[in-house]
Amino acid sequence: MDAYHVCVIRTGLCSVSFRRLAAGRVVDLVADTGLATVEWGADVHAPPADLDAVVGLRERCAARGVAVASLGSYFRAGPGDEFGPVLEAAVALGAPRVRVWAGVKGSADADADDVREVVERTRAAARMARERGVEVAFEFHHGTLTDSPASTLRLLDAVDEPNVSTYWQPPLDVPDGEAVAGLEALLPRVSGLHVFSWWPGKERLPLSARAALWREVFAVTGGKDVDALLEFVPDDDPAVLAREAATLAELVA
Repeated sequence: MDAYHVCVIRTGLCSVSFRRLAAGRVVDLVADTGLATVEWGADVHAPPADLDAVVGLRERCAARGVAVASLGSYFRAGPGDEFGPVLEAAVALGAPRVRVWAGVKGSADADADDVREVVERTRAAARMARERGVEVAFEFHHGTLTDSPASTLRLLDAVDEPNVSTYWQPPLDVPDGEAVAGLEALLPRVSGLHVFSWWPGKERLPLSARAALWREVFAVTGGKDVDALLEFVPDDDPAVLAREAATLAELVA
């Protein structure tokens, strides 16, 4: 990294937080609440099957001064998954990164063949993406091979491609100290954070309810460029986004 480079935590939104809203409305919400960027979900807002709509979304973002963080895909590196259309959508969107999923089994349930398939298919996808100047990042999630810091590091090492990284989010029901220790173990291979405040389980709270956790997280990640993306706000309510965005800005600062 250049000695004069200033690391930036860029705040944004995962568009899947508001699946029921039109993409244009999501752009306006982001712009109006002072967020900088969006991870666009490929399931509704940026579908690979409709590149015209994806290009239109890119233009709408540019018009409102909203950056594109990534394409949130549902490519799971398994049988029947095709990465080509996902990559074309990412390029049309102007997304520098594609989020992918590490298979369909947790690390404790996957056998050697399962792991090999995810590794090989991710490696192939990463090489395709690199030719187009696009990065690939794993979702950090239970039920996949990236369900813990240790399993995520193993998978990243096995894939061994320079444009592959991982996202991070606080695991469910894990105490703050343990969660932050897991994040520290994954640095510097984290490119994005999915930011939410759930406790216990999947009960959605205002972001401020877990402010202590997120202050620690941003202290840990302050030495690198990373996207901090709000995800699944309480009650899926667009009216609370301004409050959540303001809290995120305060925590990052």
